[in-house]
Amino acid sequence: MELEQLRIFLAVAEEKSFTKAANSLFVSHSTVSRSVSALENELGVSLLERNNRVLGLTEAGEHLCLRAAELLKLADEIEAEIRNI
Repeated sequence: MELEQLRIFLAVAEEKSFTKAANSLFVSHSTVSRSVSALENELGVSLLERNNRVLGLTEAGEHLCLRAAELLKLADEIEAEIRNI
């Protein structure tokens, strides 16, 4: 699991759309799709409910969304601290 995968997953969860997430991150739709699929494969669970283009989070997706947000916030804080040393 990589930080970039988590950032992409969070964008999809927030936007409820692969296309909107791709646009907000300035990456291609295929990059977003591959990243989320790789994350799901690595974790062995479905993170998103895909129904008629409306995306929802599975229970695992909801949990990952919360924990990933915490982890990414911590990573940003660490980066800022190190830059200020």
